[in-house]
Amino acid sequence: MAMDSRPQLRPRSDALVDRLRAGGRAREEALAELHALLLRAARFEAARRRPGLPYIRGNELDDIALEAADDALLAVLAKLDEFRGACRFTTWAYKFALLEAASKLRRRAWQRREIPLEPEDWTLFSDPAGSPAAEVERTELLSAIRRAIATALTPRQRDVLVAVAVNDVPADVLAERLGTTRGALYKSLHTDAKPLNGQTGLCWPVVNEHNTRR
Repeated sequence: MAMDSRPQLRPRSDALVDRLRAGGRAREEALAELHALLLRAARFEAARRRPGLPYIRGNELDDIALEAADDALLAVLAKLDEFRGACRFTTWAYKFALLEAASKLRRRAWQRREIPLEPEDWTLFSDPAGSPAAEVERTELLSAIRRAIATALTPRQRDVLVAVAVNDVPADVLAERLGTTRGALYKSLHTDAKPLNGQTGLCWPVVNEHNTRR
């Protein structure tokens, strides 16, 4: 059977990678094309989150999206050699803008807000629909957790853990307020969980880099 010798066309998004690695006008055009894609992604994320940010005006939201696209472009270029082609390049790059926009909007939402370092309301963990026996067990468990937080952690460890894991303060916001990095904060959270696990006999929720509990 004769082999098909016709050249295989590469996906347009993969061709974009080649132009980004080139020089001259081809690279400039590729950068403009990539930035436009990232800006669309950032604007999409900003629009998706806008209902929860009523105090941010439209022009400010667009400024945040533009800043996110600019930072995402730098991040994509810095990691360009890590792209392995497992998905479309545009899909891979798009996620950078989504994450940058989400991070900037979280920080904006917490501007001029006090970081809660004590549990705002432990009753949020109760279950009104649960049985009396289950509610008693839950109350005892929460009491054990509160005692462990109060006695097994240093004041700074306690502040970090309660803010992020209990009060849902975004990790990047807390890191900025404390003058540290997200990486250092995540490491602290993993370390802080060990004494709690020992005192409560539980596996305390791990907070990952997207501030979700596993």
